[in-house]
Formats: sequence, structure tokens, C-alpha cells
Amino acid sequence: MKERVLITGASGFVGYHLIQEALKNDLEVYAAVRKSSNIDHLKHLDIKYAYPDFSNVDLLAAEFYENQYDYIIHAAGVTRAKSAEEYNQVNAGYTNNIAAAALKNNHPLKKIVLISSLAAVGPLHTLDGTITEHTIPAPVTAYGKSKLLAEENLKAYSSLNYNILRPTGVYGPRDKDIFIFFKQVAKGIEPYIGNMEQKFSFIYVTDVAKAAISALHTKDHRNTYNLSDGQYYDRYELGKLIKEILNLKTVKFHLPVNFVKFIAIISEKYSSLKNEAAVLNTEKLNELMAINWYCDISKARTGLDFAPEYDLKAGVSETLKWYKANKWL
Repeated sequence: MKERVLITGASGFVGYHLIQEALKNDLEVYAAVRKSSNIDHLKHLDIKYAYPDFSNVDLLAAEFYENQYDYIIHAAGVTRAKSAEEYNQVNAGYTNNIAAAALKNNHPLKKIVLISSLAAVGPLHTLDGTITEHTIPAPVTAYGKSKLLAEENLKAYSSLNYNILRPTGVYGPRDKDIFIFFKQVAKGIEPYIGNMEQKFSFIYVTDVAKAAISALHTKDHRNTYNLSDGQYYDRYELGKLIKEILNLKTVKFHLPVNFVKFIAIISEKYSSLKNEAAVLNTEKLNELMAINWYCDISKARTGLDFAPEYDLKAGVSETLKWYKANKWL
């Protein structure tokens, strides 16, 4: 009998790839989606659907009992919100409710894997050093703070088996966030904020998915792992690779920091009037302008047998193929 996994956030970018990897590993997959979610891209997959109410512990517990999940990969969350309260309610509150519901379930859940973010730790403020699992968290956005709170909420349930994954900048087919930069470069525009030297880190989405499945089965419980491709890149490397692969030239320019902050303030106010979350806000600039996002993945290599298959060049090449094949570019 196949082991059964519930994947939350299943209709999203990372969720789709988690489903693919779970199926490759012969797991029976339940995709947790909203009834309003677009699931057209999932319909060809051999999966079942679940519609859990993450705001209600009792209803969640009933859902877990009915479907007898062996594992939960919790990838649902918001990356854009109108307030810190909304970030905390969804990212931290739902994590807490899943953990609480799991303990009400008479069927023993084998493990919860939480997809957190390196934003929960925050960047380093100098070019020296690397972010490790021992780095004292100092998130620079409400999003990062909510992911850190989600981690703390899960850790509070000491009787549960869990692992926490902190991927850095995730990119790949179906991503819509870093895609914004891909699209600009493809149009011949290569903008940067300020002139500071920076270290960025990235991870291709299928490497995240493989790490998550490994985390389900490892005997290394109740641990947190940073995830990247193991390298760091200067601020121009992503644009350089996109240009090389597409064989094009761009107009590269540097926007003054104060000008971008002004645009972010306008964006926030405009989005507020529309009762929407801003794509660019003043907090997001704290992440975009951070000096050092380079993280050490040696703990994941050991505890999860993690061996990323894609460096940035290979991952960008695959991503561009998908964007072009699906007419995103």
C-alpha cells in the first residue's frame, strides 16, 4: 500500500513540483487546494484533491482522520500581503493549526515538512561569512518574520516529527516572481537598484522538491536546513546568463535607491486604495538590496543527502526553455 502525502499550496509554483517529485517516489498524493484555485495544470496528474480549512483546527483534524495521511508537506502561504497581520495569520497561523490538528488525529502522522524560507533568517550585512542554521535570525521583512514565526509554532509541538526547509531564491518553470526580471531582460532592459556589491543565492525548484521528499524519509528529525545550489552569485550573474542563453544585448542601468523607494511608496499607496498587496513595497527593498544571501548547505548535504543538480546556468537554461515553450516569453 502506498504511503499517502498531503501537499498544501499544491496549485502554486513550488506545490506543482512537489507533486511531481512525490509521484516519482511512488507516493499517493492529495493536493490541498482552494475551491477557487486554478487547477487546470494539475488535471493530467494521478492525484486526489483535498479542500482543508486551515483556519479551523477541528475541521483540519477531521480531514486528517478521514484521509489518514502519512505525511504532510506544508508549502501553502502568502508571499504578498496587505499587512503583517495577514502574513502572520496565513504563514504562521495555518502552520500552527496544521500541527495542532495532527496531534488530535488518532492516526500517527509520520512527519510534517514545512517549506519555510531563508527570509526567516534574513541576510548578512557584510560580504564576509555565510548564513548557517546557527545564524541568529534577523528577518528584514514582515514576510520573513511570519515564516520565522511559523517555524517557531511548529517547533513548539515537540511530540511531532518535523523538518523545516529554508530555500533561498527559488526559480524555475511556473515561477512568477523572479520571472519579472527574466521578462525585463528578454525585452532588452536590465535594471538594478543602486551600485552596491552583493552576493545572491538561488535554487532551482526541482532541487527544492527533491529535498522535501528526502526530508519526509530521513531519520534526522526536528531539524532545520538551509537550501541553495551551494554557490553564490554577484548581482549581475542572473542577467548575464539570461542574455547569453537568449543571445541578446540589453540596456543595463542603475536606478538611484531613493528613486526606487519613492516608487515603492507610490506602489504601496496605490495598492492600498485597490485593497491589494503591492508587488513592490518598501520592505521588499530590504531583501532586494541586502548585501549577502550566501548560505551554507553542508547540514542539508549530510542530513538530507542533498546534492543539488542545477547550478544557476543549468537552471536558467531549463527555465527559459519552459517560458518560451509556454509562451511566457
